[in-house]
Amino acid sequence: MKIDDDSRTRDRVCQAVVEEGPVTASDLAQRLSLTAAAVRKHLDALAADGLVDTWRAAPPAQRGRGRPARQFVATDSGHAAIGTEYGDLAAEALRYLHRTGGAEAVRRFADQRSAGLEQRLRPAVEAAGTDTERRAHALADALSDDGYAASSRPLRLGDTPIGVQLCQGHCPVHRVAREFPELCEAETDAFSRLLGVHVQRLATLAHGEHVCTTHIPTTHIPTTHVPLPTERQSR
Repeated sequence: MKIDDDSRTRDRVCQAVVEEGPVTASDLAQRLSLTAAAVRKHLDALAADGLVDTWRAAPPAQRGRGRPARQFVATDSGHAAIGTEYGDLAAEALRYLHRTGGAEAVRRFADQRSAGLEQRLRPAVEAAGTDTERRAHALADALSDDGYAASSRPLRLGDTPIGVQLCQGHCPVHRVAREFPELCEAETDAFSRLLGVHVQRLATLAHGEHVCTTHIPTTHIPTTHVPLPTERQSR
């Protein structure tokens, strides 16, 4: 019975890392109502199985005394362990679409999918008002509600705010997006339309990073118009 309990708890820890990562052991302990020692034991076991890893992020420009707490993220195997079995089927379907309709058919599908995501997220983003930083944080919250395990943090140069870093710790199509990057590109375009600024994707799970990272500028810079999928198709 103890083994079964440990296994279930370990699965809960793995699930939480996928949903919350990058996340510290103390944050996991608080979320799961476990002791920090118990969480660290399960994290060590998950790391030994190749399901989680330590997040290697660039050090912040300003840091207090002492070493920062380690943050954990799910590996590709960790995502697969809690995912569904539909990834192979989706990849096969897109390969068929590419063979029969070409690259443009794949792009139209990616645009349609991102338009649906945009429609689901827009009410939450619009409710945040016109301030880009507030809209970016609202986008992160809405993405989390949609299953993307997103987080956001403001970026500053000294005391001057320059942007927001949006991280997505989970993506249901990241394995398929390795072969079809159009999925990532269309999603990035949707973020630009939602926020009204030209965002830049810096890293993706599809390319082997631990999180999808997007830079959202908050300074007032004229941006290039990002066409809607319907506009792109009519050209």
